[in-house]
Amino acid sequence: MTNKTLGAAALAVAFWGGQAQAADEMTLQLKWVTQAQFAGYYVALENGFYEEEGLDVTIKPGGPDIAPVQVLLGGGADVMVDWLPSALAAREKGAPIVNIAQPFASSGLMLTCLKEHEINSPADFPGHTLGTWFFGNEIPLFSWMGKLGYPTDGSEGGVTIQKINFNVDPLLQKQVECATTMTYNEYWQVIDAGLTPEDLVVFKYEDEGISTLEDGLYTTEEKLSDPAEVDKLARFVRASMKGWKWAEENPDKAAEVVLEYDETGAQTEKHQKRMMGEIAKLTEGSDGRLDEAAFDRSVQITMEGGMITKEPEGAFTHDITDKALN
Repeated sequence: MTNKTLGAAALAVAFWGGQAQAADEMTLQLKWVTQAQFAGYYVALENGFYEEEGLDVTIKPGGPDIAPVQVLLGGGADVMVDWLPSALAAREKGAPIVNIAQPFASSGLMLTCLKEHEINSPADFPGHTLGTWFFGNEIPLFSWMGKLGYPTDGSEGGVTIQKINFNVDPLLQKQVECATTMTYNEYWQVIDAGLTPEDLVVFKYEDEGISTLEDGLYTTEEKLSDPAEVDKLARFVRASMKGWKWAEENPDKAAEVVLEYDETGAQTEKHQKRMMGEIAKLTEGSDGRLDEAAFDRSVQITMEGGMITKEPEGAFTHDITDKALN
């Protein structure tokens, strides 16, 4: 592979519709750094799936200091990857953002506890400190504790919820007894730190019935009101889902593609291949179309968690996936 950039491969002109035509530019803002969590997009870029749709796509990595919704609203991206709770919260605060596709069908969110603290079921949570990320990632945990009837302020009969950074250091250093992890990332950081699965007790949010939709694609209402933009978005989603299906079928190769685009050099082959194997479980069965039952469940959990106050209107559309799939 030659000259890795975060734009489409070096074709200034795409042949689309039988005529030479300048490729339509499009920028995707990721939720986090370059890793297999976003493999489908890098695969679509590397394998020319975007080019085949007449698109010149740029992928912008995220990070702890990057708010995708601000990038999107500021015109720095045409599409962003985000979790539904944070997107709903932004929309309720006035951000006119809409879910146009949902590549992730399942949630990878977990709560991982050290077995030595004798937390074997949710009944054992009271009196313990649970660490979680914020910025919308905390909502399922607060909702879960609410369903269980546990106060979250450390009072008697309840738990203490502590904000932690996007790593597992607080768990390893025993500042918290349990910590938020993803099936494809932080859980394996705990294992790589020297612990074994037998040292841990894991609660998957999917199993607890409190999972919310993760890693959806979002754009603005303004773009959705423009037929030309709708056409571009449909082509983008079609190529992206082709990338995701390829990644599912070729997980190791997909991880290698991701590594080629990791300009920081921070990722390892072992971790990315392991991550891609877990990510494939989350995108399995998805054609990109949002499941409305999962959306409704996510809305209720987000409301119970206190991040939104009312059910949203117009927060998703099937128009783009309908065009992409047809």
